[in-house]
Amino acid sequence: QVQLVESGGGLVQAGGSLRLSCAASGRTFGSGRFVMAWFRQAPGKEREFVAAIRWSGDSTYYADSVKGRFTISRDNAENTVYLQMNSLKPEDTAVYYCAADRNPRLLIHTSGLLYEYWGQGTQVTVSS
Repeated sequence: QVQLVESGGGLVQAGGSLRLSCAASGRTFGSGRFVMAWFRQAPGKEREFVAAIRWSGDSTYYADSVKGRFTISRDNAENTVYLQMNSLKPEDTAVYYCAADRNPRLLIHTSGLLYEYWGQGTQVTVSS
């Protein structure tokens, strides 16, 4: 079992920055064969993929809408994944979720249906 706890959300003006954190724990997490991702869901919209990283850190993938503005990274020692969000726009307003996919081949998926573990979410609000 894996537990994910997000933090770092809040209210920020357009053009500002926020850093989200996702602390992972659980006995199975120690295997290291995980892909970690961030998704977001705005009111009235479907959940969408934002970014993903192999726990090994050797590969990342971003949605076109955040490429060049957001950076996903991980700290193995702290079992934490981060999402640095710069140049925020009002359309980035959403609840952001951390997700984990136990994946021996470390394939990066953009479909939330393939991620087994989810955090509770953290609200990000960007004012214009």
